[in-house]
Amino acid sequence: MSKEILIIDDSPSVRRMVAMTLQQEGYEVTQCEDGAQGLDTAKAKRFDMVITDQNMPNMTGIEFIQAYRNDPSSSGVPIIFLSTESEGDLKSQAKAAGALGWVMKPFEQAKLLAVVKKVVG
Repeated sequence: MSKEILIIDDSPSVRRMVAMTLQQEGYEVTQCEDGAQGLDTAKAKRFDMVITDQNMPNMTGIEFIQAYRNDPSSSGVPIIFLSTESEGDLKSQAKAAGALGWVMKPFEQAKLLAVVKKVVG
């Protein structure tokens, strides 16, 4: 059975690129355009991994992680941050909130796949 990954990003082109990269490797992908929609989706169904952006309308990536981690269903679900921000402070906030790792945008497909394979197989 293939692994299911939730992508949360307000940029349609980023969502498309991440989805394409993952689908080519056999992952199933669900896409959401902001943290609030992502939170509803993540609570409604269990995913093998969540990849989230930081700067989005309605709910930022960190707000999403904090809210999702408050839900018992998020236990054991790895969250990877995908962001243009490389600020150390934001990275520590993301880790403190419950993110497992960080991938910079624009991302290299090979690097993203390496992280995903390492985390979910």
